[in-house]
Amino acid sequence: MVATSTIATLVIASAASLFMAWAIGAGSSGSTPFAPAVGANAISVMRAGFFVGILGLAGAVLQGANVTEAVGSELVLFPSGGGLSAIAAIVALLTAAVLVAVGIFTGYPIATAFTVTGAVVGVGLAMGGQPATAKYIEIVSLWVLTPFVGGGIAFGTAWSLRHESTTEERLVPLLGGLVGVILANIEFVLLAPGSEQASVARAVARAAGTPMVPSMVAVTLLIGVLAGGLLYLDIRADADAGQRHFLLVMGGLVAFSAGGSQVGLALGPLVPLLGEGPTAAIPITGVLLFGGLGLLVGSWTGAPRMIKALAQDYSSLGPRRSIGALIPSFIIAQAAVFFGIPVSFNEIIVSAIVGSGAAAGGGEVSREKMGKTVLAWVGSLALAFALSYGLFWVISATL
Repeated sequence: MVATSTIATLVIASAASLFMAWAIGAGSSGSTPFAPAVGANAISVMRAGFFVGILGLAGAVLQGANVTEAVGSELVLFPSGGGLSAIAAIVALLTAAVLVAVGIFTGYPIATAFTVTGAVVGVGLAMGGQPATAKYIEIVSLWVLTPFVGGGIAFGTAWSLRHESTTEERLVPLLGGLVGVILANIEFVLLAPGSEQASVARAVARAAGTPMVPSMVAVTLLIGVLAGGLLYLDIRADADAGQRHFLLVMGGLVAFSAGGSQVGLALGPLVPLLGEGPTAAIPITGVLLFGGLGLLVGSWTGAPRMIKALAQDYSSLGPRRSIGALIPSFIIAQAAVFFGIPVSFNEIIVSAIVGSGAAAGGGEVSREKMGKTVLAWVGSLALAFALSYGLFWVISATL
């Protein structure tokens, strides 16, 4: 009887996790990465939904471990060790998923990281856990800085691309080279043995057997020069086509980064139930694949509505402003993945869209829409915390 009850509880928790992954794929990770490209008419809504699903799945498997572990074990501290119970995980996941789903169907981008963080902390404290104050400071700092850093970089990039004193033929390839430098140093699971992660630069330096730091610098510069050089040739051949190609590549990179970050929001509460390390019932790669498939289905079935909302309701974007929005989105997303901090892609992209829009006067950005969106973000954090805490308390008292 005990075994049957345990299995049934685990199945329900897994279904809740899958529902959460679907909601994230339909909302945050599925809608935001290609929204600027759709707004610039570089890709259709349906094609954007298709590609963001594939790339999100790849990002989930290759980069999802850091945030998954943070959400699963670092948001609440338990003196006796361990993580959330099965019931707590179910309550947290269902609470967050319902709130995100409400945002999807009402057209407002609820910040997934806000809802999941609030729900996990709520049930964790209701279980008797202690607040992880240091982690909360990291998370809140990133959330507060994101609009200023992302919006500021987006404004500067879009303004530079529009300014008469700059030449797009040179500036866009420089931006491409910068993206190449970053790409050379982000970490992937498959480039290191076991469950470890390594960047392309580190993996090449290790394989070459040469001094690590000089080799990594050389590989980084080489990839940056190659990326910038190829984009320069593309821009020289056809400036408009080159911008569109760069815009689509950036959308793909942001979609990949979204999968790496957002899958942890769906899987984090589930992982402690499966065990850790060699004793885990399912390897972390298998768990990430499970969550990635949920993101994929969500992107294909629910993302087009939110893509349209972000691309058309918030701002009418051209190629320059779209590039300006996606570059800081990629940088912030990868920083969050590296440090294992749950981050809202809705917040990243919307802030970047507003920043790039301000470079063109900001007249097309709906202040009313933005105000309601910010209220939805803050409200979802507080509501997720209160609901999950209350529901878990009621269930515990009843059972």
